[in-house]
Amino acid sequence: MPRRGENIYKRKDNRWEGRLLICKDNGKPKYRSVYAKSYSQLKTKMDILRRTGIFEKKNIEYNFDYFTEQWLKTVKLKCKQSTYNKYSNICKCHIIPFLGNINMNLFCNEDINKFLDNISELAEKTQNDILCVVKMIYAFAETLGYKGNACMKTISVRVPHKQMRVLSIQEQIILSNYLTTDMDLCKLGTYIALCTGIRIGELCALKKCNISFENNFIHIGATMQRVQVEGSEQKTEVIVTEPKSFCSIRDIPITKALADFLQRLCRYMPDDAYILTGDSVRFIEPTVMRYHFSRQLKACGLDNVRFHTLRHSFATRCVEMGIDIKTLSEILGHENVNITLNRYVHSSMNLKRASMERLLLSEAYSPSIQPSLV
Repeated sequence: MPRRGENIYKRKDNRWEGRLLICKDNGKPKYRSVYAKSYSQLKTKMDILRRTGIFEKKNIEYNFDYFTEQWLKTVKLKCKQSTYNKYSNICKCHIIPFLGNINMNLFCNEDINKFLDNISELAEKTQNDILCVVKMIYAFAETLGYKGNACMKTISVRVPHKQMRVLSIQEQIILSNYLTTDMDLCKLGTYIALCTGIRIGELCALKKCNISFENNFIHIGATMQRVQVEGSEQKTEVIVTEPKSFCSIRDIPITKALADFLQRLCRYMPDDAYILTGDSVRFIEPTVMRYHFSRQLKACGLDNVRFHTLRHSFATRCVEMGIDIKTLSEILGHENVNITLNRYVHSSMNLKRASMERLLLSEAYSPSIQPSLV
């Protein structure tokens, strides 16, 4: 059955076919057929073709830079501003200068390998991010019918596993004692992160109205970040947007101790005041909060600690206390438990030793014959 008014049909081979108007030759319309496995894929493909104006692929050849620019226009409509800025910087600084003049139909593994050699001095994580963008641009070109000779699935960059720093229990006690002594709003912010595992952007955007003193929970519904602004004298600006993902919008229960500190320090604030400043207009952005955090660490004598370490430390303490992973995943605002398990659960040696002791107390590991000491 054709979709009325869309020039879209389902073929007998179960593929979907759509017809796009290319031009009119002496008043007679000329069409091009577009194919996809599903209706939604076909609609997306046709929308891209209409926006980019790519119709006659056999007669027109485009270089990699053209598809890069068209891909950026497409993702700008879908992703957050900070994500788009990251993609745009990668394209302008690395991809377009080296790959831009290569004909997409002639693009091959040799080109991508030379490109990887060119960026080999960068950090492995940066190389991997750049390669991911190249793959997305290449896949975008394929959806438009341009298929080069590269097999992108076989190309990868090895990213070594980096062990995340986690505060030991003793270090956490030292930091907690410092934060709760003569507590001010900046100390309160760090203490909130230590007790809830929220991200620094979520903390900076937190307002008094996001705290339920009756039910003792914090609602996370926004994040603050500094992003680049094209065509502006300031170059960057601070924005408050929705959190990292839909799952990051969440309610986090808080302890009675944290609730008491919040009640005492936030009592006379307006409801729309930022927690870190007590003011409705003035705020502390993440970069400034990191500076205050570094001064707090120096006062405690703690080294090699980032603000995100508080999030990992919170997750580790939860696991040590026996909180189930699903609950922890929802508190941290992750889309699935695999992210929590793979990135945020760090088992300490004390926890491993206690687990082994419980194992050895089981009947399977309790021999009836005790070894004799000679």
